[in-house]
This record gives sequence, structure tokens and C-alpha cells, in this order.
Amino acid sequence: MVELQSAQLDAVFHALGDATRRHMLRDLAEGERTVSQLAQPFDMSLAAASKHIKSLEGAGLIRREVRGRVHICRLDAGPLSDANDWLRFYERFWTTRLDELERLLRGGKPRRPLHPKPKGTP
Repeated sequence: MVELQSAQLDAVFHALGDATRRHMLRDLAEGERTVSQLAQPFDMSLAAASKHIKSLEGAGLIRREVRGRVHICRLDAGPLSDANDWLRFYERFWTTRLDELERLLRGGKPRRPLHPKPKGTP
């Protein structure tokens, strides 16, 4: 189960790692789009757009429906929730660290040692 979640999270971050795919997701947040509509802002071929869409589909971020010869894509934001949870953990981590740094810079004493001494050392 953890490996499956890790694989999906890896796929989500991989998909989000490309500016074109992020732009496509932003467009899909406004409503469904055809593959041609997703490709149009980039002046790219339908084959190139299809590769980006397959990456987004592989991450579970979009769903594609075929209506005749037209492929309609729509956003499925569910997997973004897991990515957001992962990022929020590190947001809390860094907020705590930076709050402590600010406190120290203002003349406060450390709340806890940053590098605890091993037991038995003075």
C-alpha cells in the first residue's frame, strides 16, 4: 500500500514538474477541454499534447472521455490532495524552524538543544 501511494505521489510530482502540464491542469480547472484545446496555447502537435496528457492521466490527475473522434479531458484533483499533504508536512517543519530562528535572533534562548549531547557527556 505504501509503495502504491509512493508510486502515485512520484507520478504526480513528475507530472507537475513540467510547465506545459501545469498549464494544462490550470486550464482544466476552468472546465473540460479537448486535446486540441489543450494543445493550442503551445502551438504543439496533437501527438506532443497527447504525450503530456498521458503523463497527467498516469498520475491520475485527469480523466479522458472519447466522444466519437474527439477526446475530452477533465481534471481529477484528488491525487493533488496527497501531494498537498506531503508539502504541508514540510511547510510545518520549516515554519517551526524559522520561528525558532526568529526567536533566537531576537535574543531568546533555545527551547531545546539543536544537537543533543550523548548521554554521559558533560
